[in-house]
Amino acid sequence: MAVDQTQVLPAPVLEAALTAFTQKLPPLMGKQINTAAYDPQVAAQTALQTNAQTAAGGLGSLVGPDAYQQFMSPYQQQVMDTTLSEFDRQQTIGQQGLRDQAIASGAYGGGREGVMQAQYMNQGAANRAQLQAQLLNQGFMQSQQAAAQDLAARQGLGTYQSQLGQAQQGFEQAKLDAGTLAAREKEFEEFTRLGLVGQQLAQIQPGAFPTTTIGYQSSAAPASPMASFLGGAAGAGGVLGKLGIFG
Repeated sequence: MAVDQTQVLPAPVLEAALTAFTQKLPPLMGKQINTAAYDPQVAAQTALQTNAQTAAGGLGSLVGPDAYQQFMSPYQQQVMDTTLSEFDRQQTIGQQGLRDQAIASGAYGGGREGVMQAQYMNQGAANRAQLQAQLLNQGFMQSQQAAAQDLAARQGLGTYQSQLGQAQQGFEQAKLDAGTLAAREKEFEEFTRLGLVGQQLAQIQPGAFPTTTIGYQSSAAPASPMASFLGGAAGAGGVLGKLGIFG
């Protein structure tokens, strides 16, 4: 029995492209992708960032009760010494004045003059201690202020360095990311290219190009020897019968 088979072939203008496309697919199916070629990377910290961190570790000396000491200048001590020396000189002058008054009044060496001298010395010592305390407090406050200003300046500089370092690190990170993306694109280039070609071929609508229809007719199966014999015998019998050989 004959069987007709119809096959729709692509237009000749597409056949070469489809053949080339399908021939490229089997090698890619077994291709290993080298993922290490585009491993993500993190940019290292810049020198500005590491320097800022190191400097931040040394800020401990600028805080606490002893932070002012490194800001006590020799000039402050000189001012204190000079001021106290002048006070002592004036104290001596005043003590001499009391002695002169006692001599003039004839009370020198008496109990009254001794009481006045003792009171004067006690008051002078109290005044000197108060003056010294004021000078020390003034120097302490100035040193504390200088320490705070220095701390703020260093913190500001550290922040500025960190910001610059972060910007530089971000730029280096962008370069690493761009390199990683480029390496990934290179690794997938064949897949991407064939994918784009496949998309274009798949978008071609049926009927956009002429097709060729070919019809096939299958051949009849060859007769078996027995069938050939029986067929031959039947034919011979009919002929011989007509000839009267078999009656």
